[in-house]
Amino acid sequence: MNNGNQPGIGTFLLNKVPEVTLLFWLVKMMSTTVGETAADFLNFNLSFGLTATSVVVAVLTAIALGVQLRTKRYTPSVYWLSIVLISVLGTLITDHLTDNLGMPLMASTAAFSLALALVFALWHRREGTLSIHHIDTPAREWFYWLAILVTFALGTASGDWFAEGLNLGYANSTLVFGALIAMIAIARFRFKMNAVWAFWLSYILTRPLGASFGDWLSQPADNGGLGLGTTQTSLVFLTLIVCSVTCLAYQNKKLIRSK
Repeated sequence: MNNGNQPGIGTFLLNKVPEVTLLFWLVKMMSTTVGETAADFLNFNLSFGLTATSVVVAVLTAIALGVQLRTKRYTPSVYWLSIVLISVLGTLITDHLTDNLGMPLMASTAAFSLALALVFALWHRREGTLSIHHIDTPAREWFYWLAILVTFALGTASGDWFAEGLNLGYANSTLVFGALIAMIAIARFRFKMNAVWAFWLSYILTRPLGASFGDWLSQPADNGGLGLGTTQTSLVFLTLIVCSVTCLAYQNKKLIRSK
């Protein structure tokens, strides 16, 4: 049911998001890592500055989402390009609040948590479901991408808060968020936790997991990292994402042909 807000004729779409598989989670986590390191690379290594970097990424994200919203079915290259760009944009939004406005990481974590709860409440009130298996109307797709953006901003804030604000360090933060995701997996498959909430909780937590992991790899040893640098870390994960998405695109074509 959707509280009487039935979509009109012609507004139904094929489901616009991928099936949730192990490869989905791997690409999702790698995209969060790229979001963290690529934002730092553009901001510091290329000396764009936070404002210019944000404008460039926001424009690219808007273009990618425009293409995504116009597609009639799940297209791996378009979908995952949108995810990577939103990941970078979510990082930059949090960085603006922290660096330019001086908002404490704990406060931004709380603010984004409330914002995400509001998005979910409005989404469920209008559509009657938060299931990603039913992203098949324009309204649901808009809610979906808004939720994705907020989860990335929330994940960046919480990841930095744990690693820097609480002084856990990047390696320990990676372990903490990894353990939380493992607990959700156990709750889902062993104790039959609600599938929708298990998905969204895992989706939220993979952002700080990927961000903490990316910082651990890229940051210098003095900051608790391995010192690989943002350039090398970004290139490695971008290459892995391209290879994985190519594989997903091939699988998707085979699936379409078999129908």
